[in-house]
Amino acid sequence: MWNKLGRFARLPFARKRLLGEALLTLALARAAMFCLPFRRIAAWLGTPGAVSPGAATDEELRIAEEIGWAVGVVARRVPWDGRCLAQALAATGMLRRRGLEGTVSFGAGWTEAAEPEFSAHAWLQVGSCIVTGGPGRERFKTLTSFARKRP
Repeated sequence: MWNKLGRFARLPFARKRLLGEALLTLALARAAMFCLPFRRIAAWLGTPGAVSPGAATDEELRIAEEIGWAVGVVARRVPWDGRCLAQALAATGMLRRRGLEGTVSFGAGWTEAAEPEFSAHAWLQVGSCIVTGGPGRERFKTLTSFARKRP
């Protein structure tokens, strides 16, 4: 534990602030998932079937990668369920605070286990960058996506 605290203490202030923002938005995302019907969350995400523009600037990709890093680090350490959908919602909120939009995709598939089970997954993409939910997403067939057009 002390090693992790030491690592955190050595982080630049901007990264510490980003981790704090990720913690707050992940908690808000989880609360929204608990309190709101999915139709309200979907309306906030954008238009069903839409995708954000495929091209993103280098700066937008850098910001998206930083947000993905922060949300991933925090999600692995929170005491609540911070898996794919919560991460996608939190990162979407963080991107929007910076004037950026992404595409949240929902997919379904079967787990690769002795007894396969139906499974669902959500991921967020900005341009060519998979912000959250990247590992293993190729196992899932995309069912729909949500995006808002850039202002």
